[in-house]
Amino acid sequence: MMMTAGAIAWLIIAIAILLVLGAMAWLLFQITQPLKNVLRDVDIIARETDDIMANTNTLLEDVNSKVAVLDPAVQAVADLGTSLSDLNVATKDLTGHIKQRGASKTASAFSVANSLRKHRKQK
Repeated sequence: MMMTAGAIAWLIIAIAILLVLGAMAWLLFQITQPLKNVLRDVDIIARETDDIMANTNTLLEDVNSKVAVLDPAVQAVADLGTSLSDLNVATKDLTGHIKQRGASKTASAFSVANSLRKHRKQK
């Protein structure tokens, strides 16, 4: 059986296509192995991230409950600060008022003392 030149050409093309397809299959196999490892690592990271998120949510709930307990105490301290500030202002006003009255009383007493002294000198 004799093959014609055209048949030999088609046979060579078919063998070349088979070799190219085989090389592509080998290349895809080589690429998929590391990708499987990457996908496995991504799954592990995703599970660990879920665990971290669960722990974070638990911690956040705990912090929120403790803040709720502390909130009235903080408000009481703030109210106490406001009351002390108001008391401080009232004390300053009272002190100023007393000093002002005391100064006028002192001036009156000084005036009376001067009058008495002048009156004694005249006698």
